[in-house]
Amino acid sequence: MRLQGKVAIVTGAGRNIGAEVARQCAREGARVAVVDHHEGRANAVADEINSQFPDHALALVCDVSSKDSVQAMVSRVLAAWGQVDILVNNVAITDRKTVLQLDVDEWNRVLAVTLTGTFLCSKYVAQAMVERGTRGRIVNIASTSGHRGRVNATAYTAAKAGVLNFTRTLAAQLAPYGIRVNSVTPNKIGSPVGEEEERKTGEVKNLIGRNGRPLDIAHAVVFMVSDEADFITGVDLLVDGGVLAALDA
Repeated sequence: MRLQGKVAIVTGAGRNIGAEVARQCAREGARVAVVDHHEGRANAVADEINSQFPDHALALVCDVSSKDSVQAMVSRVLAAWGQVDILVNNVAITDRKTVLQLDVDEWNRVLAVTLTGTFLCSKYVAQAMVERGTRGRIVNIASTSGHRGRVNATAYTAAKAGVLNFTRTLAAQLAPYGIRVNSVTPNKIGSPVGEEEERKTGEVKNLIGRNGRPLDIAHAVVFMVSDEADFITGVDLLVDGGVLAALDA
């Protein structure tokens, strides 16, 4: 098992990509903090993991846009398991509006959760890693929306573009401490951001010819946080079915 003895924090882990990342980290031997703003979802995923891998999951409620909430979440993980080796910043919300439609409150909320949340979790987890001399791994979930413009979203595209360059900056700043930082870019995986229902078959166009699945992203994340990726940092791994390689896909 590639993550035996490791402790991972996965945000937005109550559904879709985050839930599958948490499951696969546990399957590879890690103990996982299943972090979500929705208590019921966090508990359901943690219970599922613990039913297969006893004492491998801890459900935690956290508002990633709040400094106090993030600090409390990290403290609870450290109190439970004494270390944090892996952080996966997955949580995000979107707007689906043009600049003419979007009001400043919604702009601020999307950036607070999607970008500032990534900053806060990275900051306080990195502090814990540095204090304990942990050669940690951080993976930020980006998006094809951060690589190119969209006619139907504004704050989300800006936030995900910020996540991409924040990843590179963090990799440079944390390299002296042996902490690797990378991002993974999905495209239309499972259910849309903030929605429960999965996309219908055939709705997504890409070079692979099928819809993306949460497991596709989870496999990539597990690789990036494992020792197999020990020489990889500061990069973005596209797991988008080839969408960005072909502009008309």
